[in-house]
Amino acid sequence: MKSPTQPPRTVVQWLYATAIMIGAMAIIGAITRLTESGLSITEWAPITGVIPPLSADDWQKAFDLYRATPQYQLVMKGMSMDEFKNIFFWEWVHRLWGRLIGLVYALPLIYFTLTKKIPRPFLLRCWLILLLGAAQGFVGWFMVQSGLVDATTVSPYRLALHLSLALVLLGAVLWTAWDISHNAAAHEKLSFCMKRHGVVALAFLAITIVWGAFVAGMDAGKMYNTWPLMEGEFLPAVAISANPWWKNFFANAVAIQFAHRWLGILTGVMILSWAVRLYAQAPRGRNKKYAINLALLAIIQPLLGILTLLHAVPVWLGTLHQGVAAVLLSYLLFQLHPVSRMHKI
Repeated sequence: MKSPTQPPRTVVQWLYATAIMIGAMAIIGAITRLTESGLSITEWAPITGVIPPLSADDWQKAFDLYRATPQYQLVMKGMSMDEFKNIFFWEWVHRLWGRLIGLVYALPLIYFTLTKKIPRPFLLRCWLILLLGAAQGFVGWFMVQSGLVDATTVSPYRLALHLSLALVLLGAVLWTAWDISHNAAAHEKLSFCMKRHGVVALAFLAITIVWGAFVAGMDAGKMYNTWPLMEGEFLPAVAISANPWWKNFFANAVAIQFAHRWLGILTGVMILSWAVRLYAQAPRGRNKKYAINLALLAIIQPLLGILTLLHAVPVWLGTLHQGVAAVLLSYLLFQLHPVSRMHKI
């Protein structure tokens, strides 16, 4: 007979499956953005949109709708039907995957609620995550709308909101799984300073990821493709041309790239230094391996960012960079979770 304190394994496995799908969604979203596919589907059809165009007439109708957008008129004019089908595919997969995540999460949630398999303290949280996921779908359409009327691409602000909400969802699902399964990857004797260090590292990572969304939204990674200087300058004068100066970091592609490249380095140093301190204080065995893995991720991610910049953001490198960011965020949260269970930070 199961111990009454044993965590419900099926519930935890369901949450992990959802988290994996959200992580995959971040990768699909990166491909969609980097291939300029996000505006290829101009209608919001949550139910009928599951089925792609099947006939030549259906494809022509979808293409005609896209050809009416500013992106086609000013950037993609002359695109062939085959080229359109390629970008349509990625946006369709992106939306379909989002629907599948909804089903994979919602249907078991209903079942687990009815069968009372979710521990009572976490039931409301699980339903709130579902509402957050629904909100993410609306934010996605809200983002697409910003590029259909007066712009050739989506709003960087809405793109940043869309990516941020996706990663909040990822963190919420994983955190709930760890809460339910009593994550034991703890470093039991961490000082207050160590705990605060970890939280500051998380804050730096979150800000860096948001600025990465601004870089993607403004195609800022396709300029100044040198390192460490920007075409021979540490900070080009054009990066601070707006008035007041702080507006540059939200609306000036050069300043946004500058901020992201150095935030990335600072974040890597912050996480790496925390991982080194964790390794020094962790008991032998699994926890030391966790600290080593975190340190490796903290080194790999900035290096990927530099390579992505030097090669002017090829699709595969840009996608890998965003995917590793999601992995690094998840791993950092995994290390912080047991700390939060021991003491308030």
